[in-house]
Order: sequence, then C-alpha cells, then structure tokens
Amino acid sequence: MVRRSRSRTQSSTPRRSTPGAGERPPAAAGSPSPILELLVVFVLVFVVQGVTAFAGVMGTLFVLAPPLSANPWTIVTSVYAHSGFGHLLSNSLALLVFGWPVARATTRLRFHVFFAIAGAIAGVAQLVLTGTLAALPIVPVAPTAGVLGASGAVFALLGYLVASNRLSTGLASLVDVPNWLSALVFVGLAVALTLATASPGVAVLAHFAGFLVGALAGRARVLAVGS
Repeated sequence: MVRRSRSRTQSSTPRRSTPGAGERPPAAAGSPSPILELLVVFVLVFVVQGVTAFAGVMGTLFVLAPPLSANPWTIVTSVYAHSGFGHLLSNSLALLVFGWPVARATTRLRFHVFFAIAGAIAGVAQLVLTGTLAALPIVPVAPTAGVLGASGAVFALLGYLVASNRLSTGLASLVDVPNWLSALVFVGLAVALTLATASPGVAVLAHFAGFLVGALAGRARVLAVGS
C-alpha cells in the first residue's frame, strides 16, 4: 500500500532537480559548520600573531593601515586577526550568536566568501571614512592608523540576519514600503548600533559599514541557496 501510494504521487507530480551537495546548507549536507571553521582560523591566526610579534612583522602581516597599497594582503588578513584575547573572545561569541542562523541557511563557500568580503569592506571603510572626515576642518575626527578584527564582518552577519529573517520579509510583503524608507530604517539601525558599541579604540565606522553591507545583502538574499 505504501509503495503504490508513493508511486502514484511520483507519477502525478513533475520531477524537480535537487541541488547538489555544494549548494546545500551545511546542516543539510552534513559538512562541518563554517562557524567552527572560522573559530579555528581565529585561534590559529591569533597564535601566528603572537609568533610574528617577536619578529616585528605582525603589523605588516595583519594590521590594515594606510596606504592600502603598502600591504594589500592585510585587507583580508586583518579580518581574522585580533588585538588581544578579550577582542578575540567577544568577536567569537558574537559570531556564534549572529552567524549560526545565517550559516544554516546557506553554503559553506558562500558564507566564507561573504564573511571575508564584508569584513574587508568594513575595514577599508574605516580607513577611508576617517581619513576623509579628518581632512574636514569642522569635524573632530582623527584618521585611523590601523584596524584589525572580525567586528565588521560580524556586524554584516547581524545586518543580513535583520534584513532577511522571516519577520521582516513577511512585513515587507504585507506593507508596501518604499525602497527609500527601507534604506532609511537600515541606516538608522546602523547608526544606533554604532553608537551603542562606541568606545575608545573601537572601529565604529567599520561596524556601521559592515551592518549596512549585511543589510543590503540580506535584502537581496544573496546567501539564499539556489539564488
């Protein structure tokens, strides 16, 4: 009886192609979580930072500093480096909270690429924006000498989570919200979170840029499997 019923269902329903293992979320494909992989990378890079600090080359390898053309690899390596154990711990906890829901809805490759690109954009934005604002005589902002850390990428995950979750998507489908209003809401959220995390030594503009990048990506659902 069960086999007959299943046979009729298959014959009356058109077959659909299923995505390959590379296009399945990590939980579905049975592959290691990209969150755990990132945590391992964080720890390994932190150890390497300690070793290279004795040789006096840690900044050259991991600190993103102007001009960007001097050590261009730091645009990426700085995303995985941290200034101390407390910095590493706080970013790791935030990654677990905000990254896990995003990672479960996408593939490992997409998650890692998004994390690296969003973090790089956030770091570059910190240098460029502070440098631009410092050139204005009426703005009391000092240019950033160097930046490192995964905070910008973590804020991008938070922005993606806010913009792509079922609640925000459902509200957008029920209420005709203009694009300019949606953008204004995301900017307002980015400003609020930036001010909430502001403290000496924190790259607040990297947080701001990271959240906006994540919100835009979440709105476009760039990490959705099959897109």
